[in-house]
Amino acid sequence: MIFEVIQIISEQVNNYLEEVGLEKSVVPENIAFLESRNEDSDSTSIKDSVVLTLINLAEEATLKNFPNHTIDNAKTIYKNGIINLNLYILFSANRDIYVNSLMDISKIIEFFQGKKLFTQANTIYNRNSSAMSNVDNFRFTVELYTPTFEELNYIWGTLGGKQLPSALYKLSMIQIERNITQAEGQLIGEFTGVTKRKEQS
Repeated sequence: MIFEVIQIISEQVNNYLEEVGLEKSVVPENIAFLESRNEDSDSTSIKDSVVLTLINLAEEATLKNFPNHTIDNAKTIYKNGIINLNLYILFSANRDIYVNSLMDISKIIEFFQGKKLFTQANTIYNRNSSAMSNVDNFRFTVELYTPTFEELNYIWGTLGGKQLPSALYKLSMIQIERNITQAEGQLIGEFTGVTKRKEQS
């Protein structure tokens, strides 16, 4: 579901950029490859574009130990707990003209200010794509995440490139579940037996 969410976000942002009269400039890619891609004449996917990169993910600890079972045909089906993930995504504006980078980042922030909740019902994306065929019901929120100067320096140092105009967002929560049954059990129908009352002496 991580890939699908990144695709949905990039499509949604690109559609908004087009609505406000800008180019569809967002591409899902790894900004850490910026220098090597610039040297490769055959690769132009992140040239003059806004690069959308997943830089971290973390499990939502508060939902980690919730039981996961369903009832089907009078049977209780037990599965491993669903993993609820928070994703940290970075929009990096690698536009040829610096002003265009600032405009793109500004409009991306504007888009998420207007839409923080994404569901199957309120989100338009390419549902006919074979890569998106596994997308069912989904629900996640997006909020601006502001790192400290120290954290920002560490992020760009880890990515190995010069700092670009950027915006970092936290996506909460993406559910990951593999459909594997761990155990099955019968439902308890009714209690049988006799309860005796102890006579007082």
